[in-house]
Amino acid sequence: MTTKIEGAEGVIHAVDLAVRPFGWLLLTIFVVGYYFIAAEEKYHINKAKPALFTGTFMFMLLGGYYAVNGLDFRAFDTEIAHLILEIAEIFFFLFVAMTFIEALIERNVFDALKEKLLKSGFNYKKLFWVTGLLAFFISPVADNLTTALILSTVLITIEKNNKAFLIPAAINIVVAANAGGAWSPFGDITTLMAWSAGKGTFIDFLFLFPSAVIGWGITAFLLSRFVPEGAPEKIEGAEPVKIHKGGKVIIGLGVFTIASAVLGKQLMHLPPMWGMLFGLSLLQLYAYTLKKYHKNDIQIYKSVSKVENDTLLFFFGILAAVGALHFAGFLNHAAKLYTLFDPMYVNMGVGFLSAIVDNVPVMSAVLKSSPDIPLAQWMLVTLTAGVGGSMISFGSAAGVGVMGKLKGIYTFSAHMKYSWTIVIGYFASVAVWYIQFEVLGLYIKPAVQAIAGH
Repeated sequence: MTTKIEGAEGVIHAVDLAVRPFGWLLLTIFVVGYYFIAAEEKYHINKAKPALFTGTFMFMLLGGYYAVNGLDFRAFDTEIAHLILEIAEIFFFLFVAMTFIEALIERNVFDALKEKLLKSGFNYKKLFWVTGLLAFFISPVADNLTTALILSTVLITIEKNNKAFLIPAAINIVVAANAGGAWSPFGDITTLMAWSAGKGTFIDFLFLFPSAVIGWGITAFLLSRFVPEGAPEKIEGAEPVKIHKGGKVIIGLGVFTIASAVLGKQLMHLPPMWGMLFGLSLLQLYAYTLKKYHKNDIQIYKSVSKVENDTLLFFFGILAAVGALHFAGFLNHAAKLYTLFDPMYVNMGVGFLSAIVDNVPVMSAVLKSSPDIPLAQWMLVTLTAGVGGSMISFGSAAGVGVMGKLKGIYTFSAHMKYSWTIVIGYFASVAVWYIQFEVLGLYIKPAVQAIAGH
């Protein structure tokens, strides 16, 4: 049996290793590697390390297997070239996005936001809703992990001891950040992956907004019933936090960079990372003029140095590992689920799997297997992979990040106590998707897109 790999020379057939002992060895290495990724807290090892080792080691073994057995390397070369391109696009996109976030942090933009909340005098109920709304609307631009980390820091600064408030508020931030990231290609790595793979246009993902906001809103309403009355002590006499010079301009440059990525992808057929790197060049030039003419050093290279390289290397490793499973033939067999069962139910299952495994490898596997499903189903799997990770505390990067910020408070067991509210919101999101996409057809059909393109 063979696996089909599309290359410049047409369809090239690779050996289907899923039916051979060597293929099962690869699968075993993947499972063991992923165990150490998932058990990051237990072994105190950053998940980037086992991810990078697993992904690179699996392809080293594949290359060795082809060399020892004298097999045709054309399919192998094609898979590697596709994988490098796919990873590079995501890698540079995230690199630029993280650099902008670090530059905004350096200019005190987020500290100014935090100070306003600290001095607001809001009671617990209002803080719950305000932080949730901010998470939902910031994450589409700043990504769900960064948003969750910033707002969870605000929570623990406002109130350090009241678990009755902190736990539901932390869960609300995680759910809101993941839901907000699901309807924007910039909000979640899984949405970015689907957009980069051409499974929908930028506008297509925006049609997921009703599903995302209603699902989060229902979960937030249920969680709010557990938020206690009263208010935290108002902080008085603190020095006002001002945004440093250039901070507001960088916000504008960030918006322009996002527009460049979108227009470059939709109109000029450039990968999203191209527009992002163009925006980074403008940020660097602005930093130069700010320093030369205003004697104000924005320290852009220090911002670049603070980019979380472990996060980037984790994505490299996990995408390489899933790519190895695809090349070995396993994902072709997994894609048959879409022909055996209704794609809607399979995609709903993807959401639950995302909560257990993590949505990045799950979405990568779906994209690699590339089942023949319509646009509406690609939007559904983007939605379920994005919001499904909220059901378990470690099912998403946002959840893991908040667990780190609120150690001993926001824990696995604390999250699971309220997980039923998230499950209800999850099914509500799917129900809204079904009514909008399947019953009413309120989205841009591919045929309409094709006509508009002409």
